[in-house]
Amino acid sequence: MEQQKIIAIAGRNGSGKTQYVDQLRKQLSSSRVRYIAFCDTYGTATDRAYYLQQRWNQHDIDKETPSVGELLEKAYTLTGEDTAERRKLQQDLYALFQFQSLLNKYIISLSSGELRKFQLIKTLLAQPSILILDNPFIGLDAQTREQLNELFPVLAKEQNMTIYLVVARKENIPAYVDKIIWMTPEDEYCAPLHHLDDCSKEAILSLADKQQETYDNDEIVSFNNVSIRYNDRTILRNINWTIHQGECWALSGQNGSGKSTLLSLICADNPQAYACDIRMFGKQRGSGESIWEIKRRIGYVSPEMHRSYQHNIPAIQVVASGLKDTVGLYTRTNEAEREQCRWWMHIFGIDDLEQRPFLSLSSGEQRLVLLARAFVKVPSLLILDEPLHGLDSQNRQIVKEIIQTYSQLPGKTLIMVTHYEEELPSCFTLRKELIKQQ
Repeated sequence: MEQQKIIAIAGRNGSGKTQYVDQLRKQLSSSRVRYIAFCDTYGTATDRAYYLQQRWNQHDIDKETPSVGELLEKAYTLTGEDTAERRKLQQDLYALFQFQSLLNKYIISLSSGELRKFQLIKTLLAQPSILILDNPFIGLDAQTREQLNELFPVLAKEQNMTIYLVVARKENIPAYVDKIIWMTPEDEYCAPLHHLDDCSKEAILSLADKQQETYDNDEIVSFNNVSIRYNDRTILRNINWTIHQGECWALSGQNGSGKSTLLSLICADNPQAYACDIRMFGKQRGSGESIWEIKRRIGYVSPEMHRSYQHNIPAIQVVASGLKDTVGLYTRTNEAEREQCRWWMHIFGIDDLEQRPFLSLSSGEQRLVLLARAFVKVPSLLILDEPLHGLDSQNRQIVKEIIQTYSQLPGKTLIMVTHYEEELPSCFTLRKELIKQQ
C-alpha cells in the first residue's frame, strides 16, 4: 500500500484543529518535523517585541539587526551541510518566491504575504521529513497560491516529505491530497451555507436611526502624488486616490505592492504620512489634528493587528478596546459600552466567547473577535485588510453579509483588501490596484 504523503486536516473554526496538531507534533516529536502556524511572526523567536506600528517606524530598528538574507543564510547553515544540492534548493526557493530582491531588507519591512513566503523558505531549507502547514494559502496572492499547489506534490515526491495541510475551508483542500482528517463531520462541513438572519440585518440597519457624523464636505481620503520609501526601496510611487463619503473600494495588488503601507497612512500609524500630501475627513494631515481624532472615526482590522494582539484578556475586553482605539484595554468600560460590545459579538455569533482569554481561542475565533472590535463603535470609515483570514466557509459567508449590510448605512465608507475575488461583497463597486515597485 502506497504511503499517504499529503494529508488535509479540515474543520470549522473552533473544531479542534490546533489541539489535534499539537498532539500530532508530540507524537511525531522529531528534529525533522516543521510547523508553520497562522500567526507567523516578524521576530526571530516570539511576537512579544512586535507592536502594531513597528513596521512603519523602521527608524526604531537597530542597525545591527540582520537582514532577511542573513536570517535565511543562518537557517540554511543550522539545518544541514553546505552542499551543491542544498545550495541549488536555496536558490530555487528564492527564485520560486521571487525573493532575490528582498534579501537585503529587514524582516520588519516585509509585507504580510512576503513574511509568509519567508517562513516557507526558512522551513523548506531544513528539508523536513514532515511539514505541517496551518492555513498555508491565506494572505498569498493568486500567483503564489498556484506556485504552492505545484510545489507541494513535488516536495512530497522528490524530498520524500509528508505534508499536513490544516484548512478551515473545503475550497482550500487541494485535489491532490491523499487523505482528509475531518475535525468537523464531513456532511456538516460540506453542508450548504447559512445566511445572516433577518433579525441581525434589521438590527444593523436600525443603527441608521442613531446620529450620524457629518463633515463639511464628502471627501473622506485624498492622496496627492504620495510616495513612500524605506532606504533604497520604493513601496508606493505617486499615488493619487480620492475616496468620497459612502463609497466602497476594493484595494488589490500582489504581495509587497504596498497595500498595508497605504492603509497605515490612512490609519495614522505611519509617521511618513506627515511628509505627504494627504487629506483626511476634509483636513490636511499635519494641520493640527491628533492621531486619536483620526482614529476615532475609523474601524480597522488587519493581519498586522492580529499579529500584534498578544494581550490574553477576555474576548469582550478585546472588542471594547475598539471603543478606545487601543491594542489592549487600559481604561474601564461602563455597562452601556459592555452592552454595545455584547451586541456586536452576538451579530458575529461569538456570544459564548465573551469571557474566554483571547490567546486561548483558535485563529479563526480571534479574527471574529477582532472584526467585532472594528465594528463596535460604528465607524464612519471601515478598513478591512484581509478580514476573512482563517475563517471557515460558514463564517466567511456571515461576515460578508454583515459587511454588505453595514455598507447600506447612510454615509458609511469602506475599504477592503483581499486576494480572493469571491470574498468581496457586492457593495465594492470601485477598484484601486497597486503595482509592485521594482
